[in-house]
Amino acid sequence: MTDRIISWHANPSKPRYTPPPGAVDAHCHVFGPMAQFPFSAKAKYLPEDAGPDMLFALRDHLGFARNVIVQASCHGTDNAATLDAIAKSNGLARGVAVVDPAIDAAGLAALHDGGIRGIRFNFLKRLVDDAPKDKFLDVARRLPAGWHVVIYFEADILEELRPFMDAIPVPLVIDHMGRPDVRQGPDGADMKAFRALLNSRDDIWFKATCPDRLDAIKEGGAGDPWDAFASAVAPLVADYPDRCLWGTDWPHPNMDTEIPDDGHLVDMIPRIAPTAELQRKLLVDNPMRLYWAD
Repeated sequence: MTDRIISWHANPSKPRYTPPPGAVDAHCHVFGPMAQFPFSAKAKYLPEDAGPDMLFALRDHLGFARNVIVQASCHGTDNAATLDAIAKSNGLARGVAVVDPAIDAAGLAALHDGGIRGIRFNFLKRLVDDAPKDKFLDVARRLPAGWHVVIYFEADILEELRPFMDAIPVPLVIDHMGRPDVRQGPDGADMKAFRALLNSRDDIWFKATCPDRLDAIKEGGAGDPWDAFASAVAPLVADYPDRCLWGTDWPHPNMDTEIPDDGHLVDMIPRIAPTAELQRKLLVDNPMRLYWAD
């Protein structure tokens, strides 16, 4: 694997929608720079550099104030690139790490000091080779106070993961709503199963993110402007307004064949959160409560 891929828009449009002051892009990543932060030998994709300068320029262009930087799978469990980006944010970024489950208390404390407030468990087989639930549970029980666990999975394994998620003793954040088939609509089987998960605990949050993935042409969707996503997700945000987050997913890992315009992604926000109150919760109140409680 030597060809490096570009999965982000070179000149994203200016959104028509203006986020409220203090808005947080609560799901984004950095790649490299590779010369300073090499990619993992186990990486399933090799991106071009997309570092903090690019991320923060996009933040400003889109009208956001803060970022939550999620460790990308291409960097494995070496969180140096994520920590570097947080350190360069002037206090305007926090992060989610991917850790070796054997990490000790000193290692977790160092991540906390670097701005990390959660860890991510990835169950997408095309991105990771091993997802040991027993070891994941062990580290979840040893997290610093105030941390949470982010879980990334696809809808077809939701029921299989339920006992594992039930056993995690800290709040959960579900990436991209567990990747439901949005073409089923708001009352489809995938959304009903996801609602059942949300109803099982009041400390499960979700990211109402990635119309470009969930309504992609390559996945059988219609693509931009992602109408099926808007129809399926708006009722979820309305019904769980205090547990939803939003993010760009920039620089859109593995989306090199269907690169989204980030301005268009931002313009999805009023379609899934049509009132000023919902938008404030989605973009400001909820992410601040989860990531900047201290």
